Amino acid sequence: MMSFLRRLLQSFLRKQAMDSGRFTGLYRKICNPAGQEWARFLKRHDVLYGMGEDCVIQTNVDFTDPKHVRLGNNVHLTGCTVFGHDGSVNMLKHITKKRLDSVGKVDIRDDVFVGHRAIIMPGVTIGPYSIVAAGAVVTRDVPPNTIVGGVPAKVISTVDDYLERCEQRTAALPWADDPLIAGDFFGPASEELTKLRCAYFFETPETSTSQAE
Repeated sequence: MMSFLRRLLQSFLRKQAMDSGRFTGLYRKICNPAGQEWARFLKRHDVLYGMGEDCVIQTNVDFTDPKHVRLGNNVHLTGCTVFGHDGSVNMLKHITKKRLDSVGKVDIRDDVFVGHRAIIMPGVTIGPYSIVAAGAVVTRDVPPNTIVGGVPAKVISTVDDYLERCEQRTAALPWADDPLIAGDFFGPASEELTKLRCAYFFETPETSTSQAE
């Protein structure tokens, strides 16, 4: 009974939030929308300056100035902070009594991933086809087909090189060609895939030894 009532409440809150923007706080807390759903909410209500298709935005992404942000297609943001202003000018204005402003746009082009706790500063354009590593602080434009990381962020690799390495690593995994879990590569891991991964990580002697070293 309680689970039925909870589903009913979630359905009500989701509809209200999507249709009119009402009860957004409760919707986030009780429905805990996944990244694709939250991106649809932000796009539906024009929260950002602009957003393309197929974006994924986790609810813990912080846009300090949403209207200064434009996203292309297939942009994935997870737990990062996107700044649209420099707050230090408020302190300087108080001291100097001068009219100061320090704002900028953040333009994230098509096919970009931004990792957890990365910080994107104002005035930056990223991509297309780029990756920002977790914890990076991006203070300047990121060229296409580039992976950046560090503080401040610097070029680490091309996305094409990283893709090749990912393909090689994946091919070596024991479940890579398992037809029973093929669909898991394009969605959340099933219980079966999780078991296969854990057995490989923790129970295979070669893997356990190399990780311990």
